[in-house]
Amino acid sequence: MTAYNIFDTHTHLNVDAFSGREAEELALAKELGVTRHNVVGFDTPTIKRAIELAEKYPEIYATIGWHPTEAGSYTQEIEDMIVANLAHPKVIGLGEIGLDYHWMEDPKELQMEVFKRQIQLSKDHNLPFIVHTRDALDDTYTVIKEAGVGSRGGIIHSFSGSLEMAERFVELGMMISFSGVVTFKKALEVQEAVQKLPLDKILVETDAPYLAPVPKRGRENRTAYTRYVVDKIAELRNLTSEEVAKATSDNAKRLFNCD
Repeated sequence: MTAYNIFDTHTHLNVDAFSGREAEELALAKELGVTRHNVVGFDTPTIKRAIELAEKYPEIYATIGWHPTEAGSYTQEIEDMIVANLAHPKVIGLGEIGLDYHWMEDPKELQMEVFKRQIQLSKDHNLPFIVHTRDALDDTYTVIKEAGVGSRGGIIHSFSGSLEMAERFVELGMMISFSGVVTFKKALEVQEAVQKLPLDKILVETDAPYLAPVPKRGRENRTAYTRYVVDKIAELRNLTSEEVAKATSDNAKRLFNCD
């Protein structure tokens, strides 16, 4: 299995659930062929931890931003902190940012404002941006279209919409990242999207510790389980897992401008 070089483009090894277990998680990941990890920070403690992990482990990179469920606490001080850390050599993206209408911690207008500000930051600092969208796909599309995607592009992370919606995001300059959701029996729309999108527009992720794929569904997700996402996409596209691993890893390295 070690011939694989899978890139988990969205994981949360920086949350408390993995505290003290990071080396163990990376070792298991390597066994399953997952050799690169983008650890995403979404508030002050997780941003700090993402950078610490990226400094400690060569295979870890960091992405930092302010989550939409935290929009109400976004201030100039927070923005200054994010900007100061964007210059770090292992910070490869800005995120996760976006809209979350499921929890509705803050009004839609405020979420949109914070989302737009951070898209602009990503363009100002020549980094791709990573989008969290939950129960808000249409407004997410509208905001990205209005704000404009910079030359470095962006990612719709853990995509859960239709092929048509995925194609609309791709037309704006976005990549589509698939998580364990694509392995779920009833996720037919997501499966159609991953079958029919151009292979060079697809990424893979876990969103660990959330959304564990089949055959681990219902348990804690682990960054190693990106392998199951790759295997499912290979099955759906009638490709080998090696082909999907290589294509999605190459896509990630190109997008993030990293080795």
